[in-house]
Amino acid sequence: MDVKIFYGFGDVLLEVSMALVPLLLFFLFFQIFMLKLPWKKVKDIIVGVALTFIGLALFLQGVHVGFLPVGREIGDLVGDWDYQWVLIPVGFLLGFVATFAEPAVRVLNAEVDKVSGGYIPSKLMLYTLSVGVAISIALAMTRIIYGIPLWYFIGPGYFLALTMAIFSTETFTSIAFDAGGVATGPMTVTFILAIGLGFSETLEGRDPLLDGFGMIALVALAPILTVLTLGLMYKIKESRSDD
Repeated sequence: MDVKIFYGFGDVLLEVSMALVPLLLFFLFFQIFMLKLPWKKVKDIIVGVALTFIGLALFLQGVHVGFLPVGREIGDLVGDWDYQWVLIPVGFLLGFVATFAEPAVRVLNAEVDKVSGGYIPSKLMLYTLSVGVAISIALAMTRIIYGIPLWYFIGPGYFLALTMAIFSTETFTSIAFDAGGVATGPMTVTFILAIGLGFSETLEGRDPLLDGFGMIALVALAPILTVLTLGLMYKIKESRSDD
């Protein structure tokens, strides 16, 4: 596998610029006409944006030259195994680790902990989301191996999520549906998706467009269910305490 570390880095810099420059202009507009923050605060924000730009550029370049090629290679390799069911527990482990290292998940957990005043600990949220994504990756691998249609999981899954939302609290319902988007971050999408695509390409009779990309739909659904389950557990605990 021929890897060129900075191949296509110019395109990555352009993509990151197109994402961050509008946000910076948006902030400057409000700074001039409304916020009027002191210069020291503005300087810190600009430095933070610059560090974000550098970090995103290097991360996305690493994705292109590292995560994606390695994920595809792993998927191709596993597809030739005689015992392909092994990929199910492997997928569970990879899903857990990828979510555990997901920066966006860490930010969400910290904000939930802060806003709730410690009522919903960040570590508890982290493990809840990690287990949810791990289960979804295991189910996605099962679906690819045995050719199970995606709707067998998505339809009942969202029906269950909407049903649980009725009985859960508004707080956990709001967090749950945000968690579904946060869990599908760069770590999970780039590495796990690449493995799924490589694996589905190797298996005879599998379509990567249908089997591989359906994995992200499951990843978005699983955290919703796990957070709603956590909310119901909190609700039951509170009701017992009141009694």
